[in-house]
Amino acid sequence: MNTNWNRKTWQLAGPIIISNISVPMLGAVDTAVVGHLPGAHYLGAVAVGALIFSIVYASLNFLRMGTTGLTAQALGAGDPDQIRSWLARACILSIILGAFLILLHQPIGWAALQIISPSAKVAPLAQEYFQIRIWSAPATLMNFALLGWFFGIQNTRAALYSQLYMNGANIILDIWFVTGLGWGVEGVAWATLISEVTALGFAMYLARNELKRLGGKWQFHRIKDRSRLLLMFRVNRDIFVRSMFLQASFVTFTSLSARMGDTVLAANSVLLIFQSIMAYALDGFANAVEALAGEAYGAQNRAIFRKAVVATSWWALIFSLFFVVGYLVAGEQLVNLLTTVSEVREQAMIYLIWAAISPIVSVWSFQLDGIFIGTTRTADMRNMMALSFVILWVAIALLVPRHGNHGLWLAFTIFMAVRGVSLGVLYPRLERSIEISPEVVVDAPR
Repeated sequence: MNTNWNRKTWQLAGPIIISNISVPMLGAVDTAVVGHLPGAHYLGAVAVGALIFSIVYASLNFLRMGTTGLTAQALGAGDPDQIRSWLARACILSIILGAFLILLHQPIGWAALQIISPSAKVAPLAQEYFQIRIWSAPATLMNFALLGWFFGIQNTRAALYSQLYMNGANIILDIWFVTGLGWGVEGVAWATLISEVTALGFAMYLARNELKRLGGKWQFHRIKDRSRLLLMFRVNRDIFVRSMFLQASFVTFTSLSARMGDTVLAANSVLLIFQSIMAYALDGFANAVEALAGEAYGAQNRAIFRKAVVATSWWALIFSLFFVVGYLVAGEQLVNLLTTVSEVREQAMIYLIWAAISPIVSVWSFQLDGIFIGTTRTADMRNMMALSFVILWVAIALLVPRHGNHGLWLAFTIFMAVRGVSLGVLYPRLERSIEISPEVVVDAPR
């Protein structure tokens, strides 16, 4: 691999990996502080409450992903006014959607609990968590938009600083509210709300500095350009549908876990922390290829596009192997850090092997997602995710009745594998669609 491309990959991926790992580390702290309370139902309540926001916010993550791809393409095309316009469109949409979530939070919370069907002990605690945290919705969605914009302009350090602030503040408040003040599940929710709102102000300050560096002007007629708004709608619509299928898979997993009892639910929630840490770390390379592939696609340079894909994907594969080994070697110690409930520990160790297998299976879906997001080939992402979800349900129907929780984990692993394979089949067509510019031959990144 070209040394310049290795350096460029890590310049982008390194800060994102650190930033991304702080997210599941926050989840780990949530799990640990509540996991030391007497009873598995506290742990289950945070798992269910956090899942509701995963359903809501991850379904709206097009505010991050769509903004990255569109901004990266504007960067590749050398259009600073359009770079500004994509930020403005994303922030305006974030405010509208955040207000909409607050307005409808009562029916949303009720419907989510009906779908997940937690136990009588878990449900009221999960509802309290939801009722508090929902008020940070506009700030959270604007943070998504700003994060995607930072990725798109390839300033991953700004993304790192804003995320570290938010998650660091959340962890500190988590420990203070739950362990120090004894607020329990409500303390976890308040810690998240305060950190998300204050992080928005910090991210906006960082964005202002970047706008000065990039130049260009705010042009209202460009912000409201009909063709660009329709493009944003199409991209966001496809990513939304794709994200809903993805979140439905996690809802299905958690719902079936809950039906197997509070102990299995708690054990699976602990192992999903393993999955989350791995996914967020490997997403660093996926986010890097979003920015690099998007820029190359905007410049219509196939040579640069291919080099970006190869460099980031090799490093993603290497990193995934580290996670496989790490979970096999230190999995028991990590489980013990996350919970002191003996029956939860025992159940988690029975199914630990699935968390260890997951990195090498999942890495390909993450990388291909990044490539297709950067090039805004979102219809392909939507269609392949729908196919993967159908196969997940077929696998569940065949495996869970006979193999219980092992069958559930195997079905989830098959789902992740199909995501990667299905997009991989479409990749050659995507690469061929990029023009080869004989006037511009670039062998290394800018």
